[in-house]
Amino acid sequence: MGSWSVYVYRNKLIESRHQIIGIIKDAHNNILLSTNNADDLIFPRSSIKIFQAIPFINSKAHIKFNLNNKNIALACSSHHGENQHLKLLNKWINKIDINIKDLKCGIHNPINLLSSNNLFSSGQKPTQLHNNCAGKHLAMISGCMAHSMNHNNYIDFDHPYQKLIRTSLENFMGSAIHKKCIGTDGCNAPQYAFSLNNLANSMIKLTKEKEGNNEYSKAINVILLSIKKHPELIGGQNSFDSNIIKITKGRLFCKVGAEGVLLFADLSKKIGGAIKVLDGNMRARPSIAMKIFSKLNLISKKEQKLLDQWIIEKIYNHANKLTGKIIAEIK
Repeated sequence: MGSWSVYVYRNKLIESRHQIIGIIKDAHNNILLSTNNADDLIFPRSSIKIFQAIPFINSKAHIKFNLNNKNIALACSSHHGENQHLKLLNKWINKIDINIKDLKCGIHNPINLLSSNNLFSSGQKPTQLHNNCAGKHLAMISGCMAHSMNHNNYIDFDHPYQKLIRTSLENFMGSAIHKKCIGTDGCNAPQYAFSLNNLANSMIKLTKEKEGNNEYSKAINVILLSIKKHPELIGGQNSFDSNIIKITKGRLFCKVGAEGVLLFADLSKKIGGAIKVLDGNMRARPSIAMKIFSKLNLISKKEQKLLDQWIIEKIYNHANKLTGKIIAEIK
């Protein structure tokens, strides 16, 4: 149905081009936009954390350990390592009474540059809690504990808790997980590839389950309400997905993943889609998403104005001089 591209300009010349693949559908399985790559397999990475968090809610770990909406939002997050994230994560560890080394996610510096610089200036080193997937891992450990499962090896593929996550994923994707599609994520947890079509279907099912009355729909409603109340916990103050959720007041669910992946769902219009930047460059993601949202009338003019920085992104050099821009195109 067309090609999607993101162009990076220096002055008036195109310096780089990113090719995008994706598919957007409605609740009746009609294709609204597509690059004709529906069967292409991709690893959705962190964009599927909402489905990985469902066993955590169904285990009632949030009730058992007196966890609140903020913790639930963090369970689905790729947090940027801001103070608000670290305070909540530290409290979470104390509530479930585990050692920080129990988290198997690995360690990296905070995604937020200011937070990273402040940590370095303080002379402290990053810990597992600075890993953007720390919330997901705490949710998995909490879920294991609520189920009386051994959490020492909670990330192992054959661990019973990982089987619960696979059941959740297969339910929303409408597809079984095949052997060739099994991998390991950057945070050490199992990761699974799905077709773009399956991923778009998962977003449509998300909108439908919101109105359902089963174990999945109840969990989804708890999670979506938590994210709506605390969108800044999904990413951070300046993250694209947090801002989309915040400015649309939760009407648009949006979650990014590594390597240029983005999943979104309009919970009101029951439209969902999957986007992948082929070269994995994440700078191309906001402008193409905004182009799609605008083309399908998923955001109002007022919302567009508030999200203006993402429509045509301005590029500044290290001397803070404007040198170019990033623009998306759908043909």
